[in-house]
Amino acid sequence: MRAFPRSKPRDLLANIKQQKKRVRIQARQRLENLRYRSTIKTLTKRLETAAGDGDAERIESEHRELVRTIDRAATRGALHRNTAARKKSQAAKMAAGASS
Repeated sequence: MRAFPRSKPRDLLANIKQQKKRVRIQARQRLENLRYRSTIKTLTKRLETAAGDGDAERIESEHRELVRTIDRAATRGALHRNTAARKKSQAAKMAAGASS
C-alpha cells in the first residue's frame, strides 16, 4: 500500500482546539475512504482479469472478495449505498458473463 500525504500543522485554518481535532479526524477518515475506493477499483480489475482468463474458481473468489469489500465500504460510509448496489450489480454481470 502506498503512503498518502499527511496534512501539515501549518495547513490548519482552525483556531479552536476541538476544530483542530476534527480536522485531524477528517483527514484520517478521508484516507480510509480513499483506501476503500482504491481497493474496490483494484479488486474490480482483478475480477475483469479473472473473467478474461475464464477460471471459474478464481472468478468466484474474486467476486466474493469484491462484494464483501463493497458492502463494508457502504456500511462505513465510504460509498453511497446506491453506488455500492450498482458496483455489485456490474460485478455480478461480469462474473456471470464470464462463467457462461
